[in-house]
Amino acid sequence: MPFVRALCLFYASFVSALAIASPAQVTQNQHAQSLLTQDGLEGLRSWASEDVMVSQPNCICDAAGFQTWPPEMEDPLSWADDMAADQTLWDISTPANTTYHTVYHPLNEIEEFMQDLATVHPDIVQLEYIGHSAEGREMIAIKLSKPPVSATNEDGHTYNAKKAGFVIAGAQHSREWIATSTTLYLAHSLVTDAAEAFALSSWLDYFDFYIVPVPNPDGYVYTWKQDRFWYKNRQNIGPDEVCTGIDMNRNWGYKWKAKSDLPSVDDDADEFSSSRPGKGTDADPCSTWYPGHRAFEAPEVNNIANYIQTLPNLKAFIDLRSYGQMLSIPFSWSCKKTPKDAEDLLEAALGAVNAIKQAHGTVFTTGSLCKQLYKASGNVVDYMYKKAGIKYSYSVHLRDTGTYGFNLPAEWIRPVGEETAAMIRSLAEFITKPKRECRPRMVCVS
Repeated sequence: MPFVRALCLFYASFVSALAIASPAQVTQNQHAQSLLTQDGLEGLRSWASEDVMVSQPNCICDAAGFQTWPPEMEDPLSWADDMAADQTLWDISTPANTTYHTVYHPLNEIEEFMQDLATVHPDIVQLEYIGHSAEGREMIAIKLSKPPVSATNEDGHTYNAKKAGFVIAGAQHSREWIATSTTLYLAHSLVTDAAEAFALSSWLDYFDFYIVPVPNPDGYVYTWKQDRFWYKNRQNIGPDEVCTGIDMNRNWGYKWKAKSDLPSVDDDADEFSSSRPGKGTDADPCSTWYPGHRAFEAPEVNNIANYIQTLPNLKAFIDLRSYGQMLSIPFSWSCKKTPKDAEDLLEAALGAVNAIKQAHGTVFTTGSLCKQLYKASGNVVDYMYKKAGIKYSYSVHLRDTGTYGFNLPAEWIRPVGEETAAMIRSLAEFITKPKRECRPRMVCVS
């Protein structure tokens, strides 16, 4: 894919370096070659590791069609440590005033922020505990709602209008920090005065919002402490439980496959770029894309699915991801099948990508997830559309298109949040348009 980038690894230097390196150097070198993947399209994000990596001037990546890693970029784990050490108290009065959305946050600060929102806005914000992760961490959803607006039916009787449900999920793949940060910005915008730019609070008259900022808490913590680019959850799996982690976004119970499709050319081969890896499947429990040996094996996936079943009248689901700047509709499991609601899904998506562009000029593409990315079974968007019955289900790959990839600079958190809020507003307008255009004393059907 054009937005997947990689650096060159000089294998001969790597082998010789490990042969002579001290244990401390080996650890550093192994850390330096952490695999950075876009759901399987492998790239190596590397930084200063003089015994292992070829220096950038000697890199011949261009011949292989890759783009080099920006020379100014630092070791991402060191960058995370600096951010954690530099935290100060933040004002959460509005997204525009707060410093909270200027840095990435570890899990404990995310949970503090959610609690602060609930404390400051008890009439709107409610924290819901939806289960525990593989390592026993609590999983938290934010419910944002207001009492339903009164309406009048054709007989002149007043009743409480039924509101729709709108679900937003953060990073299933733990390295996608911008996805989790964006959910927090959106939650903040839902309690912000409607007169402010990018506020979403007026939509609480039409929707109850349910936000899961950290679907993969164990993996997220691991990206702060051990491996910035860790991808899966952290449960022990495989024979004798020697492997760690399931790809959560291949573990959902719709078209799940025990042998997951690698990001590759498959039976829909004409839909794919020739630059992609060859055809194949992967049932190795230690692989990056291991889908589990059964659907919903990942407790985090099971918890979210169970939570979704308790929520009424769901109309929209957004799976926030990075990176690629794509707003995608189902399906992921097939490039040939088309959702029965494809026309409405695409019309709403086209309006949403236009709203994103109007916010900050960022260009998104739209289309089916399989065609925009690759074929993958057991995807959350397919599950939400087909099994949970949520008509407007989308996968949203946020900024950028590969310059920084999963390591998006913190100064982009706010603009990404703002343009995503513009996208949510556009989708909400499309979904509720029939209801909002009803004249008084008419019965409206959404």
